Amino acid sequence: MTNSTLDPYVAKAQNDDLTPQEKIDGVKKIIQETKFAMLTTHSSDGHLYSRAMVPASPYDHNQLTLVFIANNVSPKFDEIKNDSNVNVSFAHSNTDWASFSGQAKVSQDPELIKKHWSSVDKAWFGDLKDGIHKGNESDPRISIIEVVPDEIRYWTVTKNAAARAADMAAGALTGNTSAPGELRTITKAEIQLTQGLTGK
Repeated sequence: MTNSTLDPYVAKAQNDDLTPQEKIDGVKKIIQETKFAMLTTHSSDGHLYSRAMVPASPYDHNQLTLVFIANNVSPKFDEIKNDSNVNVSFAHSNTDWASFSGQAKVSQDPELIKKHWSSVDKAWFGDLKDGIHKGNESDPRISIIEVVPDEIRYWTVTKNAAARAADMAAGALTGNTSAPGELRTITKAEIQLTQGLTGK
């Protein structure tokens, strides 16, 4: 039997008929509504570690690369050095979710830090009162993590709560597969088109 036969939910929910821009707009909406992400890295001892992160602003609506400001003495930097393959996931309370699989790049470019730095970021670093580690944008602990996605998968609801409940109840009674939302995939080729989609 084929995978689509054995997993009818995915077969029914998968929507490949959208344009790249429509799929990008859908995942952007999830990111904007969720705010927090989970960044998962791979340590040298084989373990996976996840932690909550907030994508840095300004957020470019025509770019799918995720940007985070972080303290470069934290373990995640050793983990990224060990393996730059990472995952960033978003989960919204209405059940929408998104998963970014890609490559993490670390930078201490002052201009990049200045672009994304916010005064509230200082709260995460603190002023150590040594004249060097001031918790501002020139603090040597400050680094940028850019996650360049290779593929993005996400699920978004297409029915309201009542319709989702009815759909699931009907599926349980009839044996038909319930799919109250859509699974969408943004491929690497489509990701590479993002700059060309600007303004369209």
